Amino acid sequence: MKAHVYVTLKRTVLDAQGKTVADALRRMEYKGVDDVRQGKYFLLTLASGLETAAAESEVERIAREVLTNPVIEDFNFHLEN
Repeated sequence: MKAHVYVTLKRTVLDAQGKTVADALRRMEYKGVDDVRQGKYFLLTLASGLETAAAESEVERIAREVLTNPVIEDFNFHLEN
């Protein structure tokens, strides 16, 4: 089983890199993009035999305690068999 974990800055935190990319897209005349938020992506390969509920709990714990700074970042994830 694999866990796809996405970490982004909270909406209340200025995303300077995302703003720079959004500004560049506008200058390059790309249409249809209102906002850009940058982030991090982690792919975790989980131990075989791990039950789905246990995997969800463990991935959430890892994301909260290791992969993110909870003061400025949010995360979401999904599992893939």
